[in-house]
Amino acid sequence: MNEKNILIIGGGFGGVACALALARHNHIPAKITLVSDKPHLEYTPALYRVVAGRSPLEVCIPLSEIFSGQNVVCITDTIKNIDLLGKKAIGSSGNFYQFDYVVIALGSQTTYFNLPGLDTFSFGFKSITEALRLNTHIHKLFANYKASQPNADTKMHFVIVGAGASGIELSGELAGYTKKLAKKHKIPSTIITIDLIEAAAHILPSFPEIFTSKIEKRLRKLRVNIFTNRQLEKEEVEKVYLKGMTVKTDTVIWTAGIEPNALYSKILGLSFDKKGKILTDEYLRAGNSDSVFIVGDGASTRYSGMAQTAIYEGKLTARNIVNGLNAKPLSIYKPKQPYYSFPIGPFWAATLIGPIAIYGRIGWLLRKMADLRYFFSILSVKKAIIVFRSGKSLCNNCKICSEKLQS
Repeated sequence: MNEKNILIIGGGFGGVACALALARHNHIPAKITLVSDKPHLEYTPALYRVVAGRSPLEVCIPLSEIFSGQNVVCITDTIKNIDLLGKKAIGSSGNFYQFDYVVIALGSQTTYFNLPGLDTFSFGFKSITEALRLNTHIHKLFANYKASQPNADTKMHFVIVGAGASGIELSGELAGYTKKLAKKHKIPSTIITIDLIEAAAHILPSFPEIFTSKIEKRLRKLRVNIFTNRQLEKEEVEKVYLKGMTVKTDTVIWTAGIEPNALYSKILGLSFDKKGKILTDEYLRAGNSDSVFIVGDGASTRYSGMAQTAIYEGKLTARNIVNGLNAKPLSIYKPKQPYYSFPIGPFWAATLIGPIAIYGRIGWLLRKMADLRYFFSILSVKKAIIVFRSGKSLCNNCKICSEKLQS
């Protein structure tokens, strides 16, 4: 049998899971290539900690370490288009990547819903680079703060728009972090204001209020102000306009909107749902093709957008590619309900496993165990523990980590 080219586009949770699962089948006559625009996997569930001063090394895992000794070729390139009929992907480097099977796992990107000024004046929260930019901004605010300066209160007013998972986790972490900075710079912590804005009727709108009410209570205990039913209308320098109110601030953090990666819309032959996600068949195949699979945030599947879902879909896709190569029946995709865990400040989390809700330190320990479990799934035991330990790193070669190590 001739060797097949299996191309995986995207080095996030879904792409990595698919490549690792394929690599375990050494008997298949295939070359596995993973192309990502970054040389590392960003462990986004812990990204909020980078904003609050933790090292980016904790969430930056080199792909070279993940695939060390595996039959996977990792290439850093940004894919600009994919020709499904010609079975090739085109990179910004000018390289072409031929494939017999392609797994597209590009993830999502920030959307600002065409709100005026938002993309110019707000801080994003989707990558290590954005998290570091925000952390630098916060440090400058405290370092340069003077009570006598004009609009002094504006400098210490932080507005987080979007009370989904990212928004609530960041709010809780920021509450403790700003207090530490205030003490360090000898600034009264009472002047710090953190507002969490949500357009829906309650935080985490896709979850039942009986669950979110305890998270809201925890946030208020940390002195986070919560405003619901407040849709953002526009942003200007030092001012944001919400439904029924205006807020003066130097720091607006946007966590409210995501959409599928823009590349999906450029690929001819795909069909989309109302949210711009790609429609797939019962095997996660798209474009009326037996060789095109969609994995992760871009797929129009139940629970799409969760890391656990992307991992599950990546593994299933690998199984179906192997079955296809061996002329065996494919496995049908059955949505798998993920568990949810939201850390809110130090040593406290709300964890939801099916109908069971666990709060406080035990919920936090469950979240930490979930993190460690994932690291064990992609790394050796020794390397997983290194990544799990705060401030420890496997990475000193990429631009982000080398700059951090030198500072």
